[in-house]
Amino acid sequence: MGSGASKNTEDEEDGSNGGGGGQLYVSLKMENSKVEGELTPHVYGSVPLVGSWDPSNALPMLRESASMSELSFVVPPDHETLDFKFLLKPKYRDTPCIVEEGENRILTGGSLQGDARVALFKLEGDIIVESRVFINADRVSPFDLAASWRAYRENLQPSTVRGIPDVSINPDPTPVENCPSESLELDLEHYEVPAPAPSAQSSLVYIADNAENPRSLSASGSFVNDDTPKAASKSPRVSAVSEDGSPSEKDMEIIVPDHSDTYSPSGVGESKSVGILSPVYQKDGQRGLFVDRGVGSPRLVKSVSASSFLANLKLDAQAKNTMPAAAGAVAAAAVADQMLGPKEDMHLAIVLVGLPARGKTFTAAKLTRYLRWLGHDTKHFNVGKYRRLKHGVNQCADFFRADNQEGVEARTEVAALAMEDMIAWMEDGGQVGVFDATNSTRVRRNMLMQMAEGKCKIIFLETLCNDERIIERNIRLKIQQSPDYEEETDFEAGVKDFRDRLANYERVYEPVEEGSYIKMIDMVSGNGGQIQVNNISGYLPGRIVFFLVNTHLTPRPILLTRHGESMDNVRGRTGGDSVISESGKIYAKKLANFVEKRLKNEKAASIWTSTLQRTILTAGPIVGFPKVQWRALDEINSGVCDGMTYEEIKKNMPEEYESRLKDKLRYRYPRGESYLDVIQRLEPVIIELERQRAPVVVISHQAVLRALYAYFADRPLKEIPQIEMPLHTIIEIQMGVSGVQEKRYKLMD
Repeated sequence: MGSGASKNTEDEEDGSNGGGGGQLYVSLKMENSKVEGELTPHVYGSVPLVGSWDPSNALPMLRESASMSELSFVVPPDHETLDFKFLLKPKYRDTPCIVEEGENRILTGGSLQGDARVALFKLEGDIIVESRVFINADRVSPFDLAASWRAYRENLQPSTVRGIPDVSINPDPTPVENCPSESLELDLEHYEVPAPAPSAQSSLVYIADNAENPRSLSASGSFVNDDTPKAASKSPRVSAVSEDGSPSEKDMEIIVPDHSDTYSPSGVGESKSVGILSPVYQKDGQRGLFVDRGVGSPRLVKSVSASSFLANLKLDAQAKNTMPAAAGAVAAAAVADQMLGPKEDMHLAIVLVGLPARGKTFTAAKLTRYLRWLGHDTKHFNVGKYRRLKHGVNQCADFFRADNQEGVEARTEVAALAMEDMIAWMEDGGQVGVFDATNSTRVRRNMLMQMAEGKCKIIFLETLCNDERIIERNIRLKIQQSPDYEEETDFEAGVKDFRDRLANYERVYEPVEEGSYIKMIDMVSGNGGQIQVNNISGYLPGRIVFFLVNTHLTPRPILLTRHGESMDNVRGRTGGDSVISESGKIYAKKLANFVEKRLKNEKAASIWTSTLQRTILTAGPIVGFPKVQWRALDEINSGVCDGMTYEEIKKNMPEEYESRLKDKLRYRYPRGESYLDVIQRLEPVIIELERQRAPVVVISHQAVLRALYAYFADRPLKEIPQIEMPLHTIIEIQMGVSGVQEKRYKLMD
């Protein structure tokens, strides 16, 4: 906690996933069988699993998905042999349990004897039922297990710290005593200061310009074209470019697949969740990586379509060293997404679908920013940017007609180029690609699915809007910002041309009905809307759906500020729960005056604070708005070093001090938190900020605000510990259809 912009004693610690393994984490999975009688899968066996071979004491397996049940547990390090069997237990009838046929399953020292991958159950009438089983084990650190339990307690049980819950609304504030009467005598613009670079955009920028630059560019920055100036051929050749911008010696050939046939991947089966045809891939020999989700007992996170988990207890050295920049549940899912399942499931392509002026690019940019902040390697590929670089910006509406063969080939070419670039990036280690284009016909989408087969999993994200007011607003915003119309001097002529372009797309538009998809219908209107989901499963796709449910385009400001200077700031001590200083009291009054002026017409605004008294006291003079205390907004936990100065830490704990200097993002003080831990607990706050349609004032702490600001400004995770977050300064984040803009106001030194 710094006493000013120059003091960073409040910028805290980070942690790496710790510890060498000492205990064995075991995961037992069984495929749910379709048998009558509501039989539920159970496991029983020797100590420490159950300690009894009485079927009535068998442990139930939890339903992990529509097709799989799981039971996971930790075996003490001194265990020698674990005997167990699967059984089916009647759910509603008082009849005997059905124990699997064959010998006991024996796990000795982490190794499974035998290779039984099927459990056989003999039902009445000598009916034999087979269920596939997957048995996995991995060494885990006791520190990881302790962290899991601690996170579970913090996330799922009410807090007992200071006797308040995780979130409380309108608690009785502690009044700021003897607060000097300070007010802002000048207009708010007088207090505005420049935002440090790089930061959130301070002016309107066309969102697509921030998308990924094409790899298929020459060193001069332009596409290498064929001798003929005509639009795309079926197999255009483009000089490949290395990551440093220099052309490679070998030309890259882009093949546009023949998309006349309907996409039909091998191994098509029936989706258990929706009942439509979807790809079901099987691949033997897949290796599982066991990770700690950070909540409750650790579980094995599987990729979206993985169909087999083998009892393979060895991990590749390379797999162990590819831990993403994330923590807890986010890290678990990220590792699993990267390393489990068939190759195409290691990478995810979110393919936008929709007519122009429906908010596709805005949605793509927002989703990209969210996934990056969570620690997933994500990039935004905008096909319109490719088109402008390849064919120029002066394309009229006729270029987008379906009966303009040359235009169709040109647009197909740049779509294929963008898709090839995205797949190449994934093969280099990228995880999630957001493919931003209209993709408005089945022919185009079939082409993309053919290109992605065996390389990445595609989820279509279709944006539908029936509100003419919003469509008209988006059209006019497009003319103002899009490079397509930067040379158009007649605004209304540009509007007419874009409407003609839109009509060309509407004539051939085909809604998504194939594959895995998410449909956002009238989600931006502010009047509810709906989301339709088909054939979506897995941790990351689930997080994406949850995020999209809560996002919208309603413009509103979010004000971020640290608490007024605290007594621990003055003393240079970390953490703690001290009151604010005299300087902090002056800031509290100035902040109240600022909020009154800035939000005087915003009756639905709210004030959010942490549960620590320095933020509550800072918010005390603000009146007329509801106040919400979030425990998730509490300062980063400095553990055993709470209340110490950094000089004391350097003297008494030199190894910890040096470790923190080497990597503040991942370093975690003993019994404390890391910046990555803070990001994990802030995700509900981000979702709620996205959901809010009215202004929000967030009064929190330096490390927490760094993490929040990094989300809005789309800053890399590695930069979070160094983001400038001075005392007595307000950061205004303006969220709306044009993206994110930032202003800063410094109310006092």
